Amino acid sequence: MPHHNERKYRIVAAFQRRFNAVMRRLPTQTLLETTGRTSGLPRRTPLGGRRVGDSFWLVSEFGERSQYVRNIKADPRVRVRLRGRWHHGVAHLLPDDDPIARLRGLPRVNSVGVRAMGAGLLTVRVDLTD
Repeated sequence: MPHHNERKYRIVAAFQRRFNAVMRRLPTQTLLETTGRTSGLPRRTPLGGRRVGDSFWLVSEFGERSQYVRNIKADPRVRVRLRGRWHHGVAHLLPDDDPIARLRGLPRVNSVGVRAMGAGLLTVRVDLTD
């Protein structure tokens, strides 16, 4: 990762550690729950995305460097909390999908932040099973 992107990653990660701790407590915040690849414990990440039919779409702002993406690679079984209700699903990493084009169809506020703060964007689709 070039120096600029490394610096951006560190700044955004430090901000998110604090901000996400607050956001994950909000009852209507969309959350992605993965299983920690080392600990085996549930890991909840606030994020933005959109449900389309039986799938939930999101774009990871740091791609395969994101901890939840690393967890998905180890175990793709996830849960997504949408409007306060948990849904089970299987996550798929889509490196061939155009994440910038995908962001145009996702919630605008989140998409602007992902484009501005991200580097190495990666599309993720969660096929919901319930």
